[in-house]
Amino acid sequence: MDGRRSEPAGTEPDGSRDRALLRGLVNFLVAVLLVCSLALGTALFAPQIIDGLDLEGGPSPNADPPPAGERNPAVADPDDPGNSSYRTTVELVRSPTVEDFVHAEINERRADHGLEPLAWDGTVASVARAHSGDMARREYFAHRNPDGEGPYDRFQDVDGYCRGYGENIAMTWVDRRVERPGGGGVVRYRTAERLATGLVDQWMNSTDHRAAILEEGETPRWDRAGVGVYIADDGSVYAGQNFCREW
Repeated sequence: MDGRRSEPAGTEPDGSRDRALLRGLVNFLVAVLLVCSLALGTALFAPQIIDGLDLEGGPSPNADPPPAGERNPAVADPDDPGNSSYRTTVELVRSPTVEDFVHAEINERRADHGLEPLAWDGTVASVARAHSGDMARREYFAHRNPDGEGPYDRFQDVDGYCRGYGENIAMTWVDRRVERPGGGGVVRYRTAERLATGLVDQWMNSTDHRAAILEEGETPRWDRAGVGVYIADDGSVYAGQNFCREW
C-alpha cells in the first residue's frame, strides 16, 4: 500500500465539496463588491454630471455692460476680424460684450489701487483684436506671431499710432470646464461677464501682466487702452489688451 486514499468513481470527497462551496461564496462576494464599487464610482463622479446639467441652478444671462467706447474708429488694423460669438447653455456670448466687461473690470481693479481709469481707444482695440484673431486662426499663443512680428510691428500697421505701448494676452475656453485662474478648482464660463472676469483674473494672477495693468515698476503711465477678443467656433477664446501712451 502506498498510503494514498481512493474514492469511488462518480463521488466527490467532502473536502472538494467544501472547496466548491467556498469558491462559490468567494465568487458571490466578489460580484457584490464589484457592484458596490460601480455604485461608489457613480456617486463620486455624480457631482460633475449634476454641475453640467445645472440641476442646482446656473448663472443667469448677464446685464448689459457699460459701453467702452468707439467701435468703428477712423484708423483700424486691416486684419481686424470684427465681431465673433459662441452660444453657451446660458446665452450668446458676443466678443464686443466681453470686451466691454473686460475694459470696465480693468478700470475697477485700477481704481482699487488709486489709479485713474483708462480711456477706451477703438484703434488700439482693433490692433488687439487683429492679433487675437490671428492667434485663433493660426493656432498659436504668443506676443510674437509665426512670422516673427511683435507688438511694435502691429502698431506700424496703424501708422505708428502709439509711441509707447504694452500688450497683455490671454487664452481660455467658453462653456468648458477649465482651471480657475490662480488655482482653487475649476470654472466654466457661460456668460460674457464671467468670461471677462476670468480673463482679467488671469492677468491679475501674473506678475508681469498685473504690472502692466497697475503701472508698476518701470511700466509707463498709460493714456488709454483697448481690448480685442476673438471667440473661435470650437469655443476657444483669445484676448488681448493693448495699452497706449502718446509722448
